[in-house]
Amino acid sequence: MPIFEYQCDDCGTEFEELVFDRDECPPCPKCASAKTSKLMSAVRSRVGSAPSGSDGDSAPAPAAPASSGCAGCSGGNCSSCH
Repeated sequence: MPIFEYQCDDCGTEFEELVFDRDECPPCPKCASAKTSKLMSAVRSRVGSAPSGSDGDSAPAPAAPASSGCAGCSGGNCSSCH
């Protein structure tokens, strides 16, 4: 059962509705107007896998400074090496 997004042409309210017939446009839940339009839904997908605890939307972590830390670190300063 697909959920579609709609917008009321009279009051501008955007809402989601579970609809059985794809051509059906349900009335506005706010003003009850029958003048509603189906919106184009944005599709979200992830390519690859995100690190644990991340939803994939955050910016990548800044690169470690190019200092001569220990050899086990990625060129950074690592407290586990010292």
